[in-house]
Amino acid sequence: MNAFLYCLVVVIWGTTWIAIFLQQGPVPAPVSIFWRFALASITLMTVLIALRRLRALSLQDHLFCMLQGCCVFGFNFICFYTAAAWINTGLESVIFSMAVLFNAINSFLFFGQKPPSRFYPAAALGICGIVTLFWDDLLASGFNSTQLLGIGLSLLGTFGFSLGNMLSLRHQRKGLETMTTNAWAMLYGTLVMGAIALVRGDNFTPEWSISYLGALIYLAIFGSVIAFGAYFTLVGRIGASNAAYSTLLFPLVALSFSTLYEGYSWHLNGIVGLLLILSGNLVMFANPGKFLLRSRLAS
Repeated sequence: MNAFLYCLVVVIWGTTWIAIFLQQGPVPAPVSIFWRFALASITLMTVLIALRRLRALSLQDHLFCMLQGCCVFGFNFICFYTAAAWINTGLESVIFSMAVLFNAINSFLFFGQKPPSRFYPAAALGICGIVTLFWDDLLASGFNSTQLLGIGLSLLGTFGFSLGNMLSLRHQRKGLETMTTNAWAMLYGTLVMGAIALVRGDNFTPEWSISYLGALIYLAIFGSVIAFGAYFTLVGRIGASNAAYSTLLFPLVALSFSTLYEGYSWHLNGIVGLLLILSGNLVMFANPGKFLLRSRLAS
């Protein structure tokens, strides 16, 4: 079962980045995010109600779901959508793969789980990888502030996603049903994004094009309902750090699509940087035998 969930997450999330690229244009980021999670939350709520799987939550649990919605289905995507205007979405996915390092940090901050000794070389490899990956582009642009902002926003969005992982783990440790907390978190994230768009005075009209609407449906149903459900199920079954192992693989899918559709050009620094970042993530799983055994036992 775990292997199937991993494949699902890798394939879907590896292709959602190009869908985010297809939504770049006249529609403001908060509006695109609002429609994405409005469609996703309505779909998920409808299915859960029809199957009688929507569980009751306490007021405190609802507040934590709201916080999760802001972290995972709101502000982090504002970061990613905004950054996509300045850096390649395939490269965003590589930065996002560092979620495994952020999960190790946040697990220590919120649950007192001390990072293993391998965390430090993994973090060093990840940082060196990011610098190497973007060095040529930064040098050519004279360290353009917008490109640096794109990198920073991608890192901030990844950190927000990691905080959402911690909240999901909190829900599951309390015995809350994953799909129920996801549904409420998506709904709250949708409402927050809608409120932000209203305050900004944004036009809620989507772009009536096949590419935009196709990307919206794919992001809502596959990228949100199915992939997030599979990912947070993994978090509950084998832990946030092990679940983040999936982020090691989907940048390869994302960069392949980015090469085809965004015209990403491979160069030596890019290859070396990618390998450094993926190696840093792999170092976090220095005992794959134990990981695989744990996965089989949880299946």
